[in-house]
This record gives sequence, C-alpha cells and structure tokens, in this order.
Amino acid sequence: MAQDVEKTVDQLNEEADIAADYLEGLLDIADYDGDIEMSVRNNRAMLQIVADDDADIKHLIGDNGQVVDALQQLTRLAVQQKTGERSHLILDVDGFLKRRRQLLQDMALDAIDDVKDTGEPVNLKPMNSFERKVIHDLVREEGLKSRSHGEEPHRYVSIYLKANSDDDVQEDSHDSDTHGPDDVEVAAAVAHHDDVNDTDGGEEDVERDNSEKESDSSDYE
Repeated sequence: MAQDVEKTVDQLNEEADIAADYLEGLLDIADYDGDIEMSVRNNRAMLQIVADDDADIKHLIGDNGQVVDALQQLTRLAVQQKTGERSHLILDVDGFLKRRRQLLQDMALDAIDDVKDTGEPVNLKPMNSFERKVIHDLVREEGLKSRSHGEEPHRYVSIYLKANSDDDVQEDSHDSDTHGPDDVEVAAAVAHHDDVNDTDGGEEDVERDNSEKESDSSDYE
C-alpha cells in the first residue's frame, strides 16, 4: 500500500483544531470536565485529554484502552469528514498510551530474555497491528528475530534467535505502520506471554516493515 503524502505543519495543526473541537463536543455531551492538549509530532497531530477528575478520565480510557481506541477512530473520521483526507492523528487520555507502551516493552524484554536463556522461540499473546510492530522494533534492536502468525484478531508474534548472521528481523505487512520507535502511542498490550515452540503459528506472511509502511486504520495508530 502506498504511503500517504506527508502533510504540512499547517495541515496537521488544522487537523488538531478540528479534532479538539470534536472532542470538546463529546466531553460536553458526556458532561465531563477535561482539557485538550495539542501538538504535532512525527507528521501526526497529537491530542491528549487531561482532567482533574480521575473517575471521569478512567471512563474515557476503558478496559484495556477500548474506549480511547474508539474515541481515536471516531475523531479521525470527524477530521476526515472536514478535510477530505485521511487522518493518522493520535489520541491519548491522561498518559494511558505511554504507560501501556512501557508495559509492552517490559513484557517483550522478558520474552527476549527467555529466548536467549533457552534458545527456544517464545510466542506472545495476540495483539493489534501497532502492538506487534512495537515488539518487532524492540526485537530488532535486541538482535533477535520475530514473525507474526495467524489471522486477526488472534494474530500474535513469535520471537526467536537468528539462524545466522545474515538474518534480519522480519515482520509481516499487517504489522506495518507509520509510527517510529520513539512514538509514545500504543494501544492496550497483553502483559503475559507463553513459552511455547513456534510450531503452531499457521501461515507466515513475512515482509520487511520499515521500508514498506502501511497506513492502516488499526494502527493506533
């Protein structure tokens, strides 16, 4: 899939303004007090809802980030309706996504240690496309390999040692995204993993990710 054309700062600021107006309207309907913080980073509009009322703000996150994920998708659609162009804005609520990214990275590092200690592959629990990409990026940095297996929404990542020095970390096209490794956004991560052999993964779609980025609506992107 072709990459979207990079947007100007003015276009991204316009997206942020439209998104903020939309979110403020939703907060009014829900009768929640909250402020909208806006910025532009990595060719994306970034928005965060912050509030003093912890009870209200938790409702905007939901179990495992399901509510903030839905809010992000709705906000992107609202922006697209106004601008006529697809939006990849990121919506966070009270720093939830940054905290989840850290949990995801910690879980991945534990799995990487297991692989190094035992030499056996480790399969992680199913994750969405962006979560898998976070894992692939971290595995690459640690010098191991990873692949995704299965079909959505049960697609998962296997981590294993390189067969030889010429092997590269490999990822499938479903896990491609426009995020970089320094982005703070991430959806809810499954915080446990199973130490099982990579023998039941199903069909492997193995395509290099970093040079072929897929701007997919599930990117949590």
